Amino acid sequence: QVQLVESGGGLVQAGGSLRLSCAASGRTFSSYNMAWFRQAPGKEREFVARISGSGGVTYYADSVKGRFTISRDNAKNTVYREMNSLTPEDTAVYYCAARSIGGRELPRTPTARWYDYWGQGTQVNVSS
Repeated sequence: QVQLVESGGGLVQAGGSLRLSCAASGRTFSSYNMAWFRQAPGKEREFVARISGSGGVTYYADSVKGRFTISRDNAKNTVYREMNSLTPEDTAVYYCAARSIGGRELPRTPTARWYDYWGQGTQVNVSS
């Protein structure tokens, strides 16, 4: 099992940047596929980005491609997301998620149901 704790959210002006972090417990962090999702008020939780256990493979939602970057440091049990050129449409609670490697292959842009472990979320507000 793995426990996830996000940090780094806050208020930023449109066009600005934020870096989110997700710290994971346990000693087998590299055995988890990691992802970021977000949920805006009144909307379903949506996929943002994901990264393989080694960090060598990444996928992004079209809405954030070119603006967001997901990365991980397995030595620090942490996954990151750099967010640039933020717009008010990026305002949401951002969640870190983990899924054990193995089993069915993840879709390129998976839905939330593919992931087993979730953090508590961190709020990002982008003002216009």
